[in-house]
Amino acid sequence: MQRILRSAFLLALPLLAACATSAMVTGRVRPPIDPAQVRIYQTPPPGGFEQIAQLETQSGAFTYGEQNKLNSVLANLRKQAAKLGANGVLLVGTENGYGGGGTSVGVSGGSFGSHSYGGVGVGVDITPKKKYAHGIAIYVPNPPPLPPPAD
Repeated sequence: MQRILRSAFLLALPLLAACATSAMVTGRVRPPIDPAQVRIYQTPPPGGFEQIAQLETQSGAFTYGEQNKLNSVLANLRKQAAKLGANGVLLVGTENGYGGGGTSVGVSGGSFGSHSYGGVGVGVDITPKKKYAHGIAIYVPNPPPLPPPAD
């Protein structure tokens, strides 16, 4: 029985850690590219672009740390844009989700025949708040050169 539970847990773990990314296609989809070729723009790139899709994503259920959450959502946006053939993502914004963290306390008692019992329970929720990101998958015909790497 324990072996079955362990197997079920291991099979369910990727589902728990999965991140949902959605895309609403609004333009012409191109052949997929490598996500490393997708650039994140905070302002519209010079020279114009073609809009391909609106993207939404969230960080994983077990992603801790603000920088890790931001890296996670940006990577998700890049992956989804690359699947659509976009070489850029115009970042619309990010926000933090609700929930995560909290403590609950429960007390119970009762009796059965001549025996009485009592109990106290404490539960702690350590699930982090998710980060959400919104962007527009774009195709930039002549992307500006990358800035030199910082030393």
